Amino acid sequence: MGGIDVANGVVGAVLGMVCAVLFQQPLQDGWYRLRRRSSSAIRGLRRREESGPAWRTFSLGPLQTSALIVEGDGEFPISAETVFVHVLDEEVELPADMTSWRDEIAEESERLRAEGRVPLWNGPRYAVESFDISRTALEEKPEVHLRLRPTDYYTFLAAQQLDRRLPDGTTPRSRYLDPDRPLTAPAFLQCSFAVNVAVVTADDMLVVSRRSERVRMAPGVWNSSVNEGLSRHIDSSGRSAPDLHAVACRGMREELSLEPHEYSLELLAFVLDTNKRHWSGHFYARLKELRSEDLQARMSRGVADRWEHDTIDYVPFRPAPVVRYMLREDRVHRWAPLAPALFHLCLVHVFSRASVERVEAQVLRRL
Repeated sequence: MGGIDVANGVVGAVLGMVCAVLFQQPLQDGWYRLRRRSSSAIRGLRRREESGPAWRTFSLGPLQTSALIVEGDGEFPISAETVFVHVLDEEVELPADMTSWRDEIAEESERLRAEGRVPLWNGPRYAVESFDISRTALEEKPEVHLRLRPTDYYTFLAAQQLDRRLPDGTTPRSRYLDPDRPLTAPAFLQCSFAVNVAVVTADDMLVVSRRSERVRMAPGVWNSSVNEGLSRHIDSSGRSAPDLHAVACRGMREELSLEPHEYSLELLAFVLDTNKRHWSGHFYARLKELRSEDLQARMSRGVADRWEHDTIDYVPFRPAPVVRYMLREDRVHRWAPLAPALFHLCLVHVFSRASVERVEAQVLRRL
């Protein structure tokens, strides 16, 4: 019996070694996979418990902006017939503890005039009272209701001092703005509505402008092809409300010397700069016959508002070149807040969202 026990022990040991060799690694691998899946499941449960704001400003990797796309995704233009602009009679008034800021600006302008220098321009403008979106009954297309109030440029400059201390130690930003409700703000803090146009030439070149160092707001930054603010004097004939497409056409003529028959024009979105409270209608314009060299030649013969831009770049209008251009080291932190979202929306409009986002992901991986 002793010999049999020894033989059984030897056989058991051999079988144990064989099983260890054959099954130890698969068992270890299986245990590792089980632990990893369990950890992933737990992390997934934790992720599902998180929450975040529904409204986020436009960003693209290292390119972070304060541009909030309020309406429009780029794929479908917003019809002019569904944009309703109403102008209220009562002018915007600054709070009592901010009126002195406007007085300072007026005094600075008079001092410059007395010194024989260029005084601060104070043109009539519009402030945004409210911006509302609804949908048409049958096709569910966006229907925009924009309510404006009269104001002027001095009031705008005073209200732009959002982080200046008031007598009680607060600031206009902390007192009047709620970061969790970005679409809610008093009209006197929203004294800016402009159109921004991305222009693409007939030979598929995107026009990108750099703002002059002479302009008071955001000098030296890279911007849309055309940027034009609403003017009560120019854009409202009689008591009629301004037409946003007409404002875009005026900007095209004044900044690039282009006439309406030379391009197509589509409204793609409404966007808000949540930091400075600037509203914008974002447009895409395609030149019918003029190539980039033709546009340069046209501008060499005279531009009404030449002083607003000091440099113009021409970028191949395809997703990869435009995205790489926006993310260049010498561009990524030098953009006007609303411009990158405009270029992205135009790319989506022409090339589709799926293809643009795929290219954006590829470019970001290679940074």
